[in-house]
Amino acid sequence: MGLNRTPPSFFAAPFGITGLARTWQALTDTANAPRAVSVVLYLIAAVLWTVLMVGYLARAITTRGRLSADLQDPVLNPFVSLIAIVAMQLGVGLHPHAPQTATIIVDIALAAVIGLGCWLTGQWMTGRLDQDKFHPGYLLPTGAGGLLASTDATTVGQPGLGMVCFGIGLVCSLMISTLLLQRLSFRPPLPAPLIPTLAILVAPGPVAGLAWFALTPTPDTLAYILAGYAILMTLAQIPLLRFYLRIPFSPTFWSFTFSAAAVATLSIRWLASQGPSAQHALSWLITLLVSAFIGAIAVRSIISLSRGQYFPPASTATPTRDGRRPGSR
Repeated sequence: MGLNRTPPSFFAAPFGITGLARTWQALTDTANAPRAVSVVLYLIAAVLWTVLMVGYLARAITTRGRLSADLQDPVLNPFVSLIAIVAMQLGVGLHPHAPQTATIIVDIALAAVIGLGCWLTGQWMTGRLDQDKFHPGYLLPTGAGGLLASTDATTVGQPGLGMVCFGIGLVCSLMISTLLLQRLSFRPPLPAPLIPTLAILVAPGPVAGLAWFALTPTPDTLAYILAGYAILMTLAQIPLLRFYLRIPFSPTFWSFTFSAAAVATLSIRWLASQGPSAQHALSWLITLLVSAFIGAIAVRSIISLSRGQYFPPASTATPTRDGRRPGSR
């Protein structure tokens, strides 16, 4: 099947499913949805994360220099953080059922997320980045990772740590988003396989908004500012649809999923805070639409997997003895 050719970017799949689980969790909290749906989604994400982890570890163990090559690869290195980020989300999913165990999982994964983010930031500051290979995935380690760590720490009863992580995530999201917009505006377009990662640009606004809702449940000025940022970056995706529709399906399409789920979850939280008459109906509609969208990507992935087209070919997945992929310089 090619499981031993699992690259770190494949962890975007369980990441997206945990995002959908949180959407259903929000719907349960605000519109009486069955809690079993979010539980099942967390279980699916946990199984998928475990399977991918087995494949990734097999790849790292059987290929000398694999992990080091991934951490130094200008395309792949931000995606390595997804391994710990997803583990952190799974810890939150476990929290209602086993609070103490969940808190331990969240704290360990949070330390890994922040630690890796700090290390990668130091690596990026050495001046060896190629601007043309800079892509929206760079928002994951410190931007999305920090903001999700804020929500998760607050959820397990550590709001002080949550506030610290919120600062890390918000500042890094703003800095990296600025660099990304400069690169995307003035440099050549991203290569086709990376075009779906443009959807990651949506994530900082809603993820920051959800983190702030966890810290301060009543909307304040900052909540409105973050909502405005989320609306801007979501609507900015509309002109990009023509590019998305031109490219063939690939595993990078999972880049759409967590951002879409985060927008949906934030929308549900805002509807609950404002209490319009159609709150429940709108919340259900939003959840069903994002579920259908992510479900379609999952079905397309299964079809691609059944045809043997999902995993990268061995020649591009395996580095040579010096830790480089064939054809790299």
